[in-house]
Amino acid sequence: MPSLILTAFLIVLVAQVVSWIGESVLCDFAYALYLRTINSSLVRQQSRLKTELLKTKQELAKTSAQDQFAKWAKLRRSVDKMLSDLEKLNSKLSSGKTTFTIAFRVFLWIFVNIPQYGIAWRYRSKPVFWLPQGWFNPIVTWWLAFPFAPKGSVSVMTWTWACKYVLQISNEAVKVIICEFLFPSSVSYAFVTQCLMNVFSASVSSSAS
Repeated sequence: MPSLILTAFLIVLVAQVVSWIGESVLCDFAYALYLRTINSSLVRQQSRLKTELLKTKQELAKTSAQDQFAKWAKLRRSVDKMLSDLEKLNSKLSSGKTTFTIAFRVFLWIFVNIPQYGIAWRYRSKPVFWLPQGWFNPIVTWWLAFPFAPKGSVSVMTWTWACKYVLQISNEAVKVIICEFLFPSSVSYAFVTQCLMNVFSASVSSSAS
């Protein structure tokens, strides 16, 4: 069943890609996209308020409190009001992000895990492919067919485990290769990966602001 082989592999691949990128990075990217598309009015309001606040502060700094007290007092009240409005708006956006983060993490868990559980249950007694006869001893063939696939075949559960293991090894191998050929040998691949993820996170955060 080539389709079952490919389907199970793609499901595991998607889960591993999500794991490699990181839940927090994906959440930040999705929230930035959400702000730009669905909740863009609040972002524009925040940006406009920040611009006005900066201009008013600059004008206030140029105004003498002794020589132009009336103008200075008016500007001071405007700054205080804009600061208060900005704080309320930031609080609203922060609360919205908390709610969005919870909902997105639930969605991500369902998106990653339910297909894996579903295919393992749906095809629990179906062979992904058959093994050549006589290549493995009975214990190995039983394990490869675990839990309910016919003896002498590879079960969906075993196949997904194997795919996940190979993908994890491949990920580590790619990291090592990148560090060996593109970065100094003294730099660990964990440090390089963290730096790359920090750069990506920063770009996502800047696009959201």
